[in-house]
Amino acid sequence: MANKNSKVKFSGDIELKDRLVAINRVTKVTKGGRTFTFAAIVVVGNGNGIVGWGLGKANEVQAAIAKGVEAAKKNLIKVPVHRGTIPHEQSAKFGGSRVILKPASHGTGVKAGGAMRAVLETVGIHDVLCKSKGSSNPHNLVKATIEALSEMRSPAQVAQNRGISVEKVFHG
Repeated sequence: MANKNSKVKFSGDIELKDRLVAINRVTKVTKGGRTFTFAAIVVVGNGNGIVGWGLGKANEVQAAIAKGVEAAKKNLIKVPVHRGTIPHEQSAKFGGSRVILKPASHGTGVKAGGAMRAVLETVGIHDVLCKSKGSSNPHNLVKATIEALSEMRSPAQVAQNRGISVEKVFHG
């Protein structure tokens, strides 16, 4: 589950960029013929630790994307980004998808597959090693990746829980 303090309320002063993860065309057959609808998974973020995802469904692709962006703005979370990477190793599961995220040294880049890459680049992580196991369904991969990111704790949070100073965490 997401940390209670990781949720972010959307306000107009946050500059969010949206990224399309996947589009699914759904066909319904009726006696009048086939009707097509589209489902779009969208990830939004400011590139500085805030990310959210949304699912939009509509009769046209652009309308589905717009609905997905609006839904994503309601699901924002704050992620601790430490020197361009994640603070610690984290794994998560959603449905049949499992993800493992590991911090990486500067210059490594984002070593992740499609849906995971979209989430990580949108949040502003530049160096990370990832592995997805199980289902490669983009819906579940996005949700598992966001789940893993929401469970991240910054070095300051760990220090506060342990009752020590942040300097002691970094300098031994």
